[in-house]
Parts: sequence; C-alpha cells; structure tokens
Amino acid sequence: MLGMGKLGIQAQARIAIVLVLSLVLLLVGVLYLKQVQMHGRVTEFTRVTLHDALLEHMQRRASSRVTEAAEQLANPLYYFDLEAIGRIVNTIQKIPDVSYVFVFDKDGRIIHDGSGEIASYGEKMQDPLADSVVSATTATLQHGDGFIDASSPILLGDERLGGVRIGYSLESLLAGEAAALDELDRQMERIARQHRLWIYGLMGTIALLGYIILRLVQSRYTRPVKQLADYAHAIESGRYEIDIVPSKRSDELGDLERAFARMSVSVREHDNEIRKLAYGDPLTELPNRHGFRNQLEIYLAAAGENTRLALLFIDVDNFKRVNDAWGHEVGDNVLREITGRIRQAIEKISGKHFSGEIDLARFGGDEFVILLHSREDEDQSISKAAKHLAQRLIEVIAQPVKPEASDVEVRLGASIGITVFPDDGFSAVALLKNGDIAMYQAKAAGKQGYRFFNQSMASSLNDRMKMEQSLRGAWARGEVSVVYQPICQMKSRQLMVVGAEALLRWKSPEYGQVSPAIFIALAEESELILSLGLDVLRTACQDLASWRKQGKQYAGMFVSVNVSARQLQDGKLPEKVEKILANIGLPADALHLELTETMILEDSGKVNETIRRLRSLGVRLWLDDFGMGFSGLSHLRRLPVDGVKIDRSFVDGMCKEEGDRIVVQNIINMAKDLRLTVVAEGIEDPTQWQALRDAGCQLGQGYWLGKPTSYRGILGLLR
Repeated sequence: MLGMGKLGIQAQARIAIVLVLSLVLLLVGVLYLKQVQMHGRVTEFTRVTLHDALLEHMQRRASSRVTEAAEQLANPLYYFDLEAIGRIVNTIQKIPDVSYVFVFDKDGRIIHDGSGEIASYGEKMQDPLADSVVSATTATLQHGDGFIDASSPILLGDERLGGVRIGYSLESLLAGEAAALDELDRQMERIARQHRLWIYGLMGTIALLGYIILRLVQSRYTRPVKQLADYAHAIESGRYEIDIVPSKRSDELGDLERAFARMSVSVREHDNEIRKLAYGDPLTELPNRHGFRNQLEIYLAAAGENTRLALLFIDVDNFKRVNDAWGHEVGDNVLREITGRIRQAIEKISGKHFSGEIDLARFGGDEFVILLHSREDEDQSISKAAKHLAQRLIEVIAQPVKPEASDVEVRLGASIGITVFPDDGFSAVALLKNGDIAMYQAKAAGKQGYRFFNQSMASSLNDRMKMEQSLRGAWARGEVSVVYQPICQMKSRQLMVVGAEALLRWKSPEYGQVSPAIFIALAEESELILSLGLDVLRTACQDLASWRKQGKQYAGMFVSVNVSARQLQDGKLPEKVEKILANIGLPADALHLELTETMILEDSGKVNETIRRLRSLGVRLWLDDFGMGFSGLSHLRRLPVDGVKIDRSFVDGMCKEEGDRIVVQNIINMAKDLRLTVVAEGIEDPTQWQALRDAGCQLGQGYWLGKPTSYRGILGLLR
C-alpha cells in the first residue's frame, strides 16, 4: 500500500474502485449464502410446526374418541351385553387411522377385541402398555412405535367396570406431513431459482458498471461507492427494510445505486414470500394454523366490552376417500374448489347478514376455520350470522364437485362446530379447543350439520337444582373441606413455601368429587357463598396461625382466599374479616384476599367502599387471573391492589408462544415499577419455573411446585 503513493491519482482511483466493486460482489455472494441458510431454517421450522400441529390434532381426536367410547360402553359393560359392546367397537374400528380396539374388565382381561368370534376373550393384555392402561384412573394417551394408544376407564358412577383402548396409526399423519414438506421444498426451490437468476444478472450488471466506472474515473466516485457498501452490509445483516433512495445521477454510479435499490426490494419481497410460506397455506393461499392463531390472539388482546367473536370449525366429511380413490392431485383440486365455495358463502353473508370482519384460514388437511369479528353488533347477532353462514356452507359444500382436468364427480359434506367469545372462553386456546369439540359433536351426530358449543349440555336445570339442595348443609356434614396449594418463593433455586392458597373441595355421597367450578358457581347463584365464604376464611386463618407457630422461620407465612362478587358486595365483609383476625390473633397482612378484575372495575359505590375498608385494615388484596379481563397493562396502576396473579393460560403459553412470553414479561415489569407482588399460577414444569424466575417473577404456584393438599400436608412441607 505504501507503493500507491508513486502511482498517479487516476491509477489509485482505478485500484480503489476495483477493490470496492470486488467487495460489493463478495457481499452479494454472502447475501446469497445467507438466503440459502434461511431456506434451511424455514424448512426446519415448518417441519417441526407442522409435525406438532398434526400430532396435536391426532391426540385430540384420540382423547375425545376414547372418552366418548368409555361413556357409551358403561351401560353395555355393566349388563355384560356383548352384542351392544361389539356394535360400539365395530363402529370405532371403522374410523380412519384406528388400528385396534380392546374392551377389558377391571383386571385387564379382554372382553371384546372387535372380531366376530372375539378370539382373545378372557385373555389378559400382555403388551408393554397394558399395566399402565389397567391402573389408569383417567383418560390416558401413550405413544408407541408408529401409533398412539388412547385408553380410558369405564365408570358407572364411582364404580370402575373396566376400560377401553383405541390404537391410532400415525402412518397417514406422517404421510401427510411428508407430502406437505415436499410441497414446501418445491415452492422454496422455485422461488430460490428465480432469485438466483436475478442475482446472477445483478452481479453481471455490477461488473459491467465497474468496468464503465474504471473507464470514466471521476473524482467523486468514493462517496457513492462507500454508500453502496454500507447498503450491502445492512442487507447482509438481515435489515431488508432499508429503503434506498433512487439516484438522480445520470452516470454509471447512478445506475449502480438504482440497481441496489431494486435488489433491496427484491430481497425484501423474497423475505416476505418466505414468511408467507411459514404463516400461509400454499395450496389455498389462506393463512395456516399458526398465522390464524396469531391473528386470533391479536383480536382477543384488543377485545373490548362489546367485542363478539364467533369461530366456525369446518371439517370436510369423507375427504380422505378422495385422496385414497383418485390421488392427492385430485384432492388438491377439490380443496381449491371447496375454498372457492367457502369464500363465495362468506361474500354473500358479508354486509347482508353480518357487518363485521370475517377471516378464513386452512388448518391443514380438510379443516378450515372462519372467524367472525365484531365490535358493534348486539349480543345475539353474531350467533345468528354464524348459524346462517354454517347453513349456507353445508349447502354449498354438499353440492357435487368435479375437479379440474378430471372426469370424476365427488360428493362431500361438512361438519361444523361453532364457538362464541366471550360466552365459551376468553383465550385462543379455550376457543380453539371448544370449537374443535363442537365440530366433533356435529360429526358424532351424523355429519352434514353444525353444533354450537354449550357447556351446559351435560346437565339439565333439574340436576342443578338438585345439586344446589345437596350443597346446602354440606359444610356442616363435613362434605366440604379446605385444601391448600403451596405458594413458593422464586428468588432462589430451592423451593421454599412462603404461603398457600385456600381452595374448596366437595366430596358428595351422591355426586362424588364435584368440580369447584360447578359447585362454587351454584353457591354464588344461591347466595350460599356468603356463609360458605366465611367458613373458608375462618378455617384458613386458623390453619395459618397454626403453621406460623411451627417456628420463627414460618412467622411470615400468609394465606390467600378467593372472594366472590357477592361477598364483595356485602357491606359487612370488612367487619367480619376484622373479627375473624382478632379472634384468632392473626395480623391483617397475613391474609391475602384474591379478587377478579371485573369486581374491582365494577362501577359500584358499595364495592369500592368495601375494598377501601379492607385495605385500611391492612389486608392485602391480590388481582386474580390478571390478563383475562378487559383492561390493559396501562390500567394496572389505577387498580387498588397489592399484587397480581398472572393467569395460567399465559404461563402455559410463554414457553411456546412469543406473544405470551412478552405479555408475562410486561406484567412483571409494570408490577415491579408499581411495587406490586407478582404471583404466577399454573406452573406445571421446570421450564416454566426457570422462565418465570428469569423474568423476575417473585412467587409461584402450580402442580409442579405442589398439588393442593390438606392442612397436615402443608405442615409436612414446612417440617
């Protein structure tokens, strides 16, 4: 380089230009390599996402089917009606992907294997999964080599009669996954081929411009070439959003700048196409499951008080026969035709029967999902629109389909499940699950129909009234008890119990173990919650006082108790709480009352006064299920609470979904800024525990930390 001083200015400029242009060409080559690497990452991401989605769908099918089979087999097994058992087993065996069905007694001996002569009758199951199946008390999914084994005990009341096993082959799932990945590879290779030609042409253009510049050396070449090098570095680092201002120069350097501008646009479009492949369905050009889930969560996050959503889960009946009979090419043509019909049905309902937004997605295979979203409609109008659309879809899909370039005529149908927000759930997970359940209920009812999800289907009004009568006096009879779920400190890696949440359990002689969601709702409707709530408060405070006496290290323990809306509306609640604390000799800050967001936001003078008086006593108030209400994080600073409990749905999703992780981190950060205690609910595994610790969460509870246990169970943990 020292020798360059002996060269003339023109020669130095030529050498500098050659070096700069060589660098530009090298960076373009590096960019190309980066794109190749990106293809590989997208393919792997898509493969994992697709496999997980298909496997999850198969598991849901298996779990739903084996649970339904267990309910159907209860009476036939009780009366030992082999003919009825055989009919049910034969029906299950006809389901696609089912490999085997076994009905067995409580000792694991086979009662029916689906064959006409029941060749294995009376034999004891000897396979590796048999022991866990026989001893299971709930529906269980187990994986084997290329299959899923779904089992469920068959119960009649509290009596266990036996069980049922259904084996699902994963062959079709793996085949579908391989076909989808092959199609993805073909599409990505097509795109890469197009851009390689463009890049080769661009490299040739750059070389030509370099030759021209060398011939027309000018004193002002340094600045534009350096700017182009900076653009190349930015694109190499993945910053495709940089806008290159088109050059106004009329010389060769101006041409080079414009070429870079075109390349930037092309690379950005290429990146968008790759993202489209990851979040979209190439066959129908609709959003896929992942893309739809993201959109649904955006809608739910922005949901207001008047927001109404309806999800229609569409499953094309008998579509598998099309692929089996005429091949996947015909099947793809049929799916495109079905997609067009669904779009036409949506267009006809838009504006005429529904004024909100409508989104359509393909979840994979023969499943489609439609989302009706409205902020203005009355409560029932969206349900009516969903019903009208479902009826129209059933009509248009049932019409014969003649695939393109084929002489076959295909007749299909549609089974549709409908779920409505907020009636059927507040989270994307709940809505997707409930819609899927409703769709399978439509299939079970004979296909070619639709069903609205309804949580009250299983119980009638008479059953609720009867249960309410049984609940009265249940505490006095000793049927209702208080259990405690440990709340642990998250600062250190050692699990240390610092408190417990009081939970109610009802074991009825008539109904067995009743879900708290059922009997607490009954108690609130009948105002039994007022007396029951005081009993729980008194018992929890007495038990806490006993725990704190076990040693000085436990003197700071607390207990949290849920307070219902009816209790909060009781103007005498603060006096009752004060009296309980005084009689037991417990400091007020040892009692934490958990309230829901809607209670605190209720525009009621009585509620606000009750909250103010409770806080003046020194009782701590926690906001339960934070994130599931209608207010945003910015509203947190105005809520009169001492702590928040992050809803379990966000904890469950934070290790799977980036959106949930961001929500959890934002809640923790804002709570810390406001000096609020943060408790994470529903910690089910060490991964969630570590993620929450890293995020700065203070307290946690969940089955991984400790299941609900008795007073003595907590005492054992402390000791």
